Amino acid sequence: MKILLVEDESKAGEYLRKGLTELGFVVDWAQDGADGLHLAVHESYDLIILDVMLPIHDGWHLLRELRKTRDTPVLFLTARDEVEDRVKGLELGADDYLVKPFSFMELTARVRTLLRRGPARESGLIEIADMQIDVLKRRVTRDGKRIDLTVKEFALLYLLAQRRGEVLSRSVIASQVWDMNFDSDTNVVDVAVRRLRAKLDDAHAYKLIQTVRGIGYVLEAGE
Repeated sequence: MKILLVEDESKAGEYLRKGLTELGFVVDWAQDGADGLHLAVHESYDLIILDVMLPIHDGWHLLRELRKTRDTPVLFLTARDEVEDRVKGLELGADDYLVKPFSFMELTARVRTLLRRGPARESGLIEIADMQIDVLKRRVTRDGKRIDLTVKEFALLYLLAQRRGEVLSRSVIASQVWDMNFDSDTNVVDVAVRRLRAKLDDAHAYKLIQTVRGIGYVLEAGE
């Protein structure tokens, strides 16, 4: 399969190009938004890995122009973990995102998931059991009742919902929601999950957020 990598940082780009090539992918690497856009619209790719901050044209511009003619799956790479950035990416047609720094193992897992999924993108509305998440409006309801969440609580719920059914370790959650390396002496993830559960689950007979002892957390419809 053929991947377009658009990344201006030479060390990161070479690392990703080499790693993906060793896994058997054919990789074209563009180091600015102009070259990336030209390749994206004139060549055929199974997936585009796109950095947001680029010279000439940023990733937002590239994706906006790409979606006028192509439905190629796009994985965004961003150094910022603001929910607004993720929402903007969804609005423009991104399929997934990774917050830097990330592990190559996680990148390859996301790549394979997107390649299996194909060009169909996630809807702006996520529904799990009796819960609805309106991603664009950042509005959450359960059993028809509005749940008010902080920015970080929404980011945490959005991550769990995006990867529902998948057990996420505390280190993955910490890196994705707080852009930090998880320290076993830090209970920030457990505290945040506890607060989110209080708002999301406590008033209901069955729980959506499950604990997997010794590993982390998973969001799925419970009994």
